[in-house]
Formats: sequence, C-alpha cells, structure tokens
Amino acid sequence: MTDKILAGRVALVTGASSGIGDATARALAAAGAQVAIVARRKDRLDVLARELTQSGAQALAIPADLAREDENRRIVAETEAQFGRLDILVNNAGVMLLSPVEGADPADWRRMLELNVLGLMVSSQAALAGMRSRGGGHIVNIASTAGRIANANVSGYSASKFAVVAFSESLRREVYKDHIRVSVIEPGVVETELREHIPHAGTRQAIDAWAASMRQLQPEDIANAVLYCVSQPAHVNVNEILIRPTDQER
Repeated sequence: MTDKILAGRVALVTGASSGIGDATARALAAAGAQVAIVARRKDRLDVLARELTQSGAQALAIPADLAREDENRRIVAETEAQFGRLDILVNNAGVMLLSPVEGADPADWRRMLELNVLGLMVSSQAALAGMRSRGGGHIVNIASTAGRIANANVSGYSASKFAVVAFSESLRREVYKDHIRVSVIEPGVVETELREHIPHAGTRQAIDAWAASMRQLQPEDIANAVLYCVSQPAHVNVNEILIRPTDQER
C-alpha cells in the first residue's frame, strides 16, 4: 500500500469538526484523497480545512445542519460541484442524548433519529446516482456497539444505531451490483466530546465513570478503520467492523 493509496478519489466526511470526523478527514487526506468536510461549526471546519491545505491536500469546508433533509442533499451536490465526483461518503455526524425511558424528552429521541438515522439515509441516497454513473463508490456509516447491544438508559441512541446497522446492510444488498461498497463501523468507547451532550446527569456521570475505567479508543483508531475499509481492492467489501477498547467488556 502506498502512502497515497486514495490519490484521485474524493471523500466527504460529516461530523468533521471534532473527534472521529476530524481524525477521519485527516487520515483520508493524508492518503491522497480530496476531502469535503461537513459540520455545523464553521470556525472549526475552517481551521481543519486550512490545516489540510497546508499539508498539501485539497479540502472544502461545508457548514451544514444535517438534521435537515435538504442539507444532506446539498453537501453531496456541493462536493460533486467542487471536485467533479464523490467516491467515498463517511456518514459520521451524530449525537448521543442518553436518559432513562421514563424521564426522556421525546425531542431528544427525535433529534437522534433525524440526525443519526434519517440524515445518514438521505446523504447516502443523494450519493447513489453519481456513484452509479461512475461505476462505483463507497459509503461508510459510523454506528456503535450500542447498535448491537441495548443497555439500560441508552434506548433512543441504541435504537438509532441499530437502525444504522440495518440500513447499511439493506443498502449493501441493493447496490452491490453497481460496484458500490457499504461498510458499517461500530466503535465502543471512544474518547471524544460525544458524552458532553448527555442531558441526564446521573446517566452522564455513570457513562463518564465507565469510560474513565478503561483505556479508551482514540478518534484515530476509528479513522484507521475507515481507511482500512476504503483502501481495499475494488473486489473487497469490508461489510462490518466491530471495534472496542481492550478493556471494554460489553
């Protein structure tokens, strides 16, 4: 594998203003891809785009709120307009608003379903026509171990991530004949700011304590998993990667 294995390919990474998205954009750019980066926080995107450009990559910052269906279509269209194509779509944007079911705010459930699931589905849908016309492409969806194991106080988030896993496999079965690959990556505990948005104090305290008890995955670990998927030969589709910290039991 050469250092620029993705040279000539265009990637779009959502949730790129921090954590896994930031690390993934850097990894794909370092491998030679032209990279469009998407998030709500324009200031952070601009910093990342500048750093990528300074490293010799081509980068496009696209501020967007991916809880809106039209924004998911726009980011794909802008990427294709700027770079002429879209080869790799990494659907990473998401929120984790945990709480017990009894006291949960349905608005939090709605937010997770709109961003974690529907946004990902619409951006994937928007990318298909171009990928089909070019004879291939790769969609990588970031799920979670919560999409395989449903624990207490994680109901809404877990439901959204189970949905991501199901959507990814159904999509794969629809598009494999078009040489479009679909991968789903399910990380365990990763040291990111995702937990900072948990609205229920007791749940957040418990999750933080659990995370602190282990050597957490780093965003770069997940970025490496994405890079592994998208850098395989065209006849290889890595369908699913489940990746946990060594210290994580469940």
